Amino acid sequence: MAEDKQQTSSSSKDLDELLSSDTGARTLSGMPNKLFLGLATAWSLFQLWIASPIPYMVGFGVFSATETRSIHLTFALFLAYMAYPALKRSPRDRVPLLDWILGAAAAFAAAYIYIFYDQLSQRPGAPILQDVIVGVMGLILLLEGTRRALGPPLMIVALVFLVYSLAGPYMPAMLAHQGVSLYGLVNHQWLTTQGVFGIALGVSTSFVFLFVLFGALLEKAGAGNYFIKVAFSLLGHYRGGPAKAAVVASGMTGLISGSSIANTVTTGTFTIPMMKRVGFSAEKAGAVEVASSVNGQIMPPVMGAAAFLMVEYVGISYVEVIKHAFLPALISYIALVYIVHLEALKAGMKGLESSNPPKPLLRKAIGFLTGLLLLMALSFAVYYGLGWLKPILGDSTPWVVSVVLTIVYVLLLKLGAQYPELQVDNPNDDITELPQTKPTVMVGLHYILPVIVLVWCLMVERLSPGLSAFWATMLMIFIMITQRPITALFRGQSDMASDIKRGFIELWDGLIAGARNMIGIGIATAAAGIIVGAVSQTGVGLVLADLVETLSMGNLLLILLLTAVLSLILGMGLPTTANYIVVSALLAPVVVSLGQQNGLIVPLIAVHLFVFYFGIMADVTPPVGLASFAAAAISGGDPIRTGFQAFYYSLRTAALPFLFIFNTELLLIDVSPLQGVVIFIVATFAMLVFAAATQGYMLTRNRWYESLLLLLVAFTLFRPGFWMDMIHDPYRDIPPSQFEQALGDVDKNSNLRVRIDGLDAYGNPTSFVVLVPVPDGDTGAKRMENLGLELMQEDDRTLVDMTTFGSQAEELGFEFDQEIVSVRAPVERWDKEWMWIPGLAVFALVVLLQRRRRRTQKATA
Repeated sequence: MAEDKQQTSSSSKDLDELLSSDTGARTLSGMPNKLFLGLATAWSLFQLWIASPIPYMVGFGVFSATETRSIHLTFALFLAYMAYPALKRSPRDRVPLLDWILGAAAAFAAAYIYIFYDQLSQRPGAPILQDVIVGVMGLILLLEGTRRALGPPLMIVALVFLVYSLAGPYMPAMLAHQGVSLYGLVNHQWLTTQGVFGIALGVSTSFVFLFVLFGALLEKAGAGNYFIKVAFSLLGHYRGGPAKAAVVASGMTGLISGSSIANTVTTGTFTIPMMKRVGFSAEKAGAVEVASSVNGQIMPPVMGAAAFLMVEYVGISYVEVIKHAFLPALISYIALVYIVHLEALKAGMKGLESSNPPKPLLRKAIGFLTGLLLLMALSFAVYYGLGWLKPILGDSTPWVVSVVLTIVYVLLLKLGAQYPELQVDNPNDDITELPQTKPTVMVGLHYILPVIVLVWCLMVERLSPGLSAFWATMLMIFIMITQRPITALFRGQSDMASDIKRGFIELWDGLIAGARNMIGIGIATAAAGIIVGAVSQTGVGLVLADLVETLSMGNLLLILLLTAVLSLILGMGLPTTANYIVVSALLAPVVVSLGQQNGLIVPLIAVHLFVFYFGIMADVTPPVGLASFAAAAISGGDPIRTGFQAFYYSLRTAALPFLFIFNTELLLIDVSPLQGVVIFIVATFAMLVFAAATQGYMLTRNRWYESLLLLLVAFTLFRPGFWMDMIHDPYRDIPPSQFEQALGDVDKNSNLRVRIDGLDAYGNPTSFVVLVPVPDGDTGAKRMENLGLELMQEDDRTLVDMTTFGSQAEELGFEFDQEIVSVRAPVERWDKEWMWIPGLAVFALVVLLQRRRRRTQKATA
């Protein structure tokens, strides 16, 4: 008994240490604590202020983008020096004098751009001694703040890039560059928006903070507990039910949380003990939680902070990012539920006892379908109803919508008040039966309203991510203050003053939690800005591109493997956001250009999602997968074994990026709605087959050849074009001299694949492929003119004579004096989807073999 207590105490200590890496290890009291809480609240309120339209309405408190970044980093650095001790032996209950001084100096250096904004704008690119002193101090203190909040790895990487910037002339020949002066370095890194105060910190300021705050407020309001209870009430009674509930709960928490560790701890505290109770080992229980929590970062609408950076780096809207990321995330979660089911089958597990009254299967199905149809009808009515009302209501639309939303909210509270309030369970208590589904779902339906508002603003109104999160957060604040008094009023047990006071206390806690969660992210984006700044100032990206191309021998698959390995290695020490910034800045352009050279047109968003996926995989991967350590601290299992098991479960997440690079239909690129539905069904089935192959179990334990056949089936369903291309080439070769004629012959919605030889920007020979869309025009000559391209024949060579300025040809990369080496036009052939039939036939064969074997096993048992 004493041993158990000691183990629990040790696990709790480990967990606290891991959580401190997210929010700070110091527990202050007295005046310093009040100051810390006050500053954290002020930071959250400042972020809400700059996101709102109010400053523009009142003409006061309007800040430029650079000023907001400066204030954002000021808060982050000062709070970091207060929250994170310098060393393990440093005091945890007070802030030493040195930390007060360093914090104040760091805050002044960060606020320098804001304080001296006018003076600095009058001397761009010409820093004076004062600027340089402050900049050097700021860089040093930012690196120290990074070490405290995020550990040494990111600090070391940033420091290496700073040293590289200064020591360029002394580097080995391949890495050497002209070098920059100290004045030039400080100007670039600290006084402009090219370095520390660049895009990454801008995204942290504009988008990420509000989404993190939104998640923190939802959690404090009770939504986290609600999601967990709903998941358990729905799935807990199935075979291996608590593990399935853990996946769904983590998925729902992942809708509002962008942190793997926070997600693991939030849901894992409840799910891991329950998984162990139904037969999962400590390591497997922890691994299931880690695999599902890490996937929370790829689950729209609130993805990890790196997803917001894609908006800036790829140059597309956040709605587009959500659209491309949604299908792989959903497939990944469905596959994890299936993996858990297979684990339960292998171990012969049972679920927990359901407290729902027994119902016939037909009645359950009718109830589910009725609910689904009602939801679809309601969505249809709201979407088209608002579409019709907007022109009629005009400027008063927001007010009318607010009134309707308030009425719906009050009605949902009235509905929820008819059922008992959800209690927060003690994870160490034995749970003998699950909560009933209907009361559990009904009591917290109002928590879904802010998520609906967020998705509506993003997807339908097409507001910016920052403004969408602002309106969702404002509704969340309203809910936090009013939910208890209104519910109590309906229950006839109101203590208005006490309930409102409790709502304000929870709101205050949420504002503080949001700011605490942002300290690490704010500092990570600022430190990663140093790396991005060094890449742009020294041109090291081109050097690394050459190096990677040499190592990969021009093979696209090899460069993708190198990118994945680099992401995993950097991810052992860097947070997901910083990891994504570094790898995407260095390697994303290389993958795109190498793809062009190999004749594969890789969309930029696919490469960035590839990097993002492997960045979050680093939270799982041993030996330094932090989410695995957090889960092991709860489960009492071995963290390394938990990490390996979680990685094994996450193989599906590791396979997806390679698949969507070669089959971009998985990202819903250039597909119709009907195609999207078919792709979703087939890709989900393929991923389940892949899961069965990697887990070694489907209807019964796989033989080795059955696992190989299942992998082959999964590959065929994911990439049917691979086999069809071997049977029939999708393109035919056309002489380059007939380019114009070919352009006139192909269908309007088609394209030509053109290989071009020429020189790159540095005078080096290059060869690449472009996909030329067919422009408007009745003849080849007219289409060529609309394309903005003029060609000439020189002996037997076809050369680019001229491209029209701003034309489509110029955007595609055509330039004067390039040679058109080959032109390939599409040919009519069978659709690649026909290859699904032999794939499904092989799957049916494996099913028959396993069913026969299972019958034999049952007969002999």
